[in-house]
Amino acid sequence: MGQSGVAIGELSRRTGCNIETIRYYERIGLLPIPARRGRYRLFGEEDIRRLRFVRRARELGFTLNEVGALLELGAGACIEVHGIAAAHLADVRSRIADLQAMERVLDGAVQQCQSGEQATCPLIETLSGTAATT
Repeated sequence: MGQSGVAIGELSRRTGCNIETIRYYERIGLLPIPARRGRYRLFGEEDIRRLRFVRRARELGFTLNEVGALLELGAGACIEVHGIAAAHLADVRSRIADLQAMERVLDGAVQQCQSGEQATCPLIETLSGTAATT
């Protein structure tokens, strides 16, 4: 494609992002609609950086709305970015607490299953909500 841009396949390869995901991000406005050469869309270096940012933010659990807000704010809006990051951190901590509680319940159920001393499966009872909680 030359120096004027890369095709979507190359963009996918460089960013590790699926082609259909790239198209979706275009449709919802996370990626700008690229220039075209004939029937091929051409993406530039800024598109590659932006898509890498989106992908990394998604890996860290930011919602698409949060990613869009971060992109709109840009690097010069540290106070606003801080607010979004702080809210996301609170959500992550809440999910960690939920996962730790789930770990304790599952650990207890697995230990009870392993002993084989009960007539019914404690794991199934726990997941069904019929087991006594400790």
